[in-house]
Amino acid sequence: MKTKVIALDFGIKRTGIAISDEMKMIASGLRTVETRNLMQELKKIIEEESVDTLVVGQPKHIDGKPMQLEKNILFFIEDVQALFPTLIIKRIDERFTSKMAFQTMIDSGLKKKQRQNKGLVDEISATIILQNYLQYI
Repeated sequence: MKTKVIALDFGIKRTGIAISDEMKMIASGLRTVETRNLMQELKKIIEEESVDTLVVGQPKHIDGKPMQLEKNILFFIEDVQALFPTLIIKRIDERFTSKMAFQTMIDSGLKKKQRQNKGLVDEISATIILQNYLQYI
C-alpha cells in the first residue's frame, strides 16, 4: 500500500499542514488549523490518507539555537508518538520558510489583502517544509 507524508508548520495559535502525493514527490498545502484542534485533525488525516511519516518543522534562531516554541513542539510530538506508535516522525529546519512563503504569495500575484492571511502563510510554510524533506528521501 502506498503511503503519504504530512508536514506541520507548528505555531502557538495556528498550524499549517501539507501532504505529499503517494509517490512522495509533490507537496501540497492541505489546510491551516487552530493548534488547539490539531490533534483531532491529525487523527482524521492519518486515518483517511494512510500517512506513514510526519515531518515537523524545527524553529530555530538565525544562530541555530532552538526557539522557545520548540518546547511546545516536543510535548506535542510525545503525544503524537503515544497515539500513533508506528508513525515515523522527522524534524527539519524551518528557518526562513515563512519569508519564503510570503515571497511565494507575492510571486503568485496574490493581492495585499490575501497576503495578510496568516493561515495561508502557515499552510505554504508547511508545504515548503514538506518539499524540502521530500527532496532528501
